Amino acid sequence: MTRAYVVMSCDLGSEINVIESLKKIDGVKEVHGILGLYDLIAHIELDSEKEIQETVTRIIRRIPKIKSTMTMTRAESEELFLKSKTSDNETNSYQAYLMIHCNKGDEYPTLKNLCNIPEVKEADVVFGLYDVICKLESSDEKSLQDVILKKVRIMPMITTCMTLNVVD
Repeated sequence: MTRAYVVMSCDLGSEINVIESLKKIDGVKEVHGILGLYDLIAHIELDSEKEIQETVTRIIRRIPKIKSTMTMTRAESEELFLKSKTSDNETNSYQAYLMIHCNKGDEYPTLKNLCNIPEVKEADVVFGLYDVICKLESSDEKSLQDVILKKVRIMPMITTCMTLNVVD
């Protein structure tokens, strides 16, 4: 399965309608409004990179009100990130995506280190403007901030990190 993350900017006030349109597209696993440089993020999984490209160029980019997109495809076809264990009844209402730049050659060690942080629910080495993308979840905003500042951003192999907070 090929995975990609698409961040988008859209017309002000159109986020909810665009999210509803994105949710109807085959292969879109999740989509969120985010705070930061972009307005939305979509996680897509399809059988091939060609299907991802066609979905982004022929469907997503043609949705009215989307101004721009940036697509990051997963670098490996196999799962390299070991998912954190969480209880099924745990509710994590605070989420964020981190888009990370690493020192050259440190993408996979960064991914391995992210595996050891329970709040990191998924992570991938990606092709595109960034080197690694990860999704974090926490039960409260303070805990999420602490993880970002005290566990992730202090990793010596990370050069820059953009936080995209998920909004309801």
